[in-house]
Amino acid sequence: MLEVFEDAIIDSVKLLPFLFITYLIMEYIEHKTKDKTKETIKKSGKIGPLVGGILGIVPQCGFSVSATNLYAARVITLGTLIAVYLSTSDEMLPIFISEGVEIGVITKILGIKLVIGIVAGFAIDFVIRLKNKGKVEEEKIIDLCEKEHCHCEHGILKSSLKHTINIFLFILVITLIINIAIYFIGEETIAGFMKNQPILGPVIAGLIGLIPNCASSVLITQMYLENMITASTMIAGLLVGAGVGLAVLFRTNKGIKENIKITALLYAIGVFSGIVLQLIGLQI
Repeated sequence: MLEVFEDAIIDSVKLLPFLFITYLIMEYIEHKTKDKTKETIKKSGKIGPLVGGILGIVPQCGFSVSATNLYAARVITLGTLIAVYLSTSDEMLPIFISEGVEIGVITKILGIKLVIGIVAGFAIDFVIRLKNKGKVEEEKIIDLCEKEHCHCEHGILKSSLKHTINIFLFILVITLIINIAIYFIGEETIAGFMKNQPILGPVIAGLIGLIPNCASSVLITQMYLENMITASTMIAGLLVGAGVGLAVLFRTNKGIKENIKITALLYAIGVFSGIVLQLIGLQI
């Protein structure tokens, strides 16, 4: 049993330098493009889902939060918001990079999420336009990035360190839990259960994805890397996962029923996409 703890600590510590370097690069890119990104999505208009989906795949602190605030102010459409939620990968990308996952695999996964996000976004906006004929509400835009503790404004080095420490602790805890489960239950039993459930797997992953912080994407990504779930199941969970975006949605957007419908829509799209990918035998 002691080996379980030792392996979890050693495996997690090995990632520290790679996580820090990855977050340092990401923070630099974000600080250079943050304002331009917000302005771009504001001005995207009818092609919002395309712009939102593309911007969403670039890991940026609080981007799902920014998109949520813009939607609450009705600056962007629901389709654009959903496109951002579906395409964003949260902590998947830095973990994949730290683990040395092949660039081809990463690109394929991001590409699938991007396509699903864009298609779903345009479809949603099309249906809404038919119902509402383009009616737009105007409200005050509220920036809650700081309130959600994104640490976006503390400088590149400090933000990188905070992200690295936070995600390192998440990875350590989750790796420990996974290792303990494997120790008592057996890797083949767990993997066999999740992998042989083309419907239940994505359903469970989608529920995990609804957790409104980076823990969900860390858990789902680590389970995939441990070969406990398929790529399709992982994608289902990552499609649903929108970081703290959903938490901010319930705080800033008026109408609890609408927020529940948006959450249910996001979950349905993610799970349905995962099931379809599972049934067609997606291999990554």
